[in-house]
Amino acid sequence: MADRPKGFGMTAELADKKAAKYDPASDLQVRKWISEVVGDPTIVHQELSESKFQEEFGDGKTLCKLINCLVPGSVPKVNESKMAFKMMENTGCFLEACEKYGVPKSDIFQTVDLYEAQNIPQVLNGIVALGRKAQAKGFAGPALGPKEATECHREFTEETLQEGKKVIGLQMGSNKGASQAGTTAYGDTRQIMPKI
Repeated sequence: MADRPKGFGMTAELADKKAAKYDPASDLQVRKWISEVVGDPTIVHQELSESKFQEEFGDGKTLCKLINCLVPGSVPKVNESKMAFKMMENTGCFLEACEKYGVPKSDIFQTVDLYEAQNIPQVLNGIVALGRKAQAKGFAGPALGPKEATECHREFTEETLQEGKKVIGLQMGSNKGASQAGTTAYGDTRQIMPKI
């Protein structure tokens, strides 16, 4: 993990705001899910913090095991090296496999968010999104996060569609009670009269 100087001003405010988003309960929930899917009970620790999460998952090996449990062979080679670029490569392979699995790119974190612990809450959200997608794809193991929404397709008859065109919805506004009484005629100068 890179040692970054503490920022000042707006940089410090943004860092504090990002740190405030960290939720130990979400961390524990994610750790329990990964532990159950991978089959490694040592993942769940008593002490929860962003730095401990980064220490546990920063090398990307556990995340690669996780995605390989959901989709066997999605990360064929997991790097065991302790070199920085190899650990980041593991995380990158995990993220690519998540995208292929169907997790929306907007829910996925960036490699540096985990490796340098820059945005651990986003990492947790990305793993919850993976759990949600696994549940939607029929994964038989434990569930993580809320169930993904499904499309509710509706078909209307032509008659019903035509009836709907006759109704003015409240989104379009209403002209009840609106009038131009008391205004000046078009083109006249504005008359400002003091109240008596």
